[in-house]
Amino acid sequence: MTAGQPESAAPAESPDLGTAERLLADLRQEAARADGKGSVLVGAQGMAAAALVGVLTARGWDPGALTAPGRLMWWTGAACFVVSLCAVLMAVLPRYRARAWQPGMPLTHFADIRSAAAHGTTVLEEALRETERAPLPAILTSLGENSRIVAGKYGWLRFGMACFTASLVLLPASLLVG
Repeated sequence: MTAGQPESAAPAESPDLGTAERLLADLRQEAARADGKGSVLVGAQGMAAAALVGVLTARGWDPGALTAPGRLMWWTGAACFVVSLCAVLMAVLPRYRARAWQPGMPLTHFADIRSAAAHGTTVLEEALRETERAPLPAILTSLGENSRIVAGKYGWLRFGMACFTASLVLLPASLLVG
């Protein structure tokens, strides 16, 4: 090869099916962990809300009794709490493929199987045969979709945790500010 000439590209090898399968299993476990974390956070939020409402109700407390800065902190904290709960629920919300399954696509998910079956048993049989014949496209599609799902779940969890933390600071602080 002479100076200035580009190197010829080596023929691309297909990715190792075992590596792709291992990564897919890891992604599925990560999605389950994200759902578990979200469920724990929803439980913690429920307990925190119940405790706060219980204590304040037992004392006959009214947010209108707070000073203007206290009321602002209270309602901002309450809004953060509600937004946090919605974000965490979005994290645990089941996710599907970004686009619907169509004949010719590999089967990668229970929704794909259901959609293929809705097209008829012949279409389902052909999709299953094609997925078995060439498993790599199905695994690559699953890798992409599962990574999108996991990233979305963790994005909602991070946002929910930030809002929950803000509410845990603002609500008690509003009572101290008065």
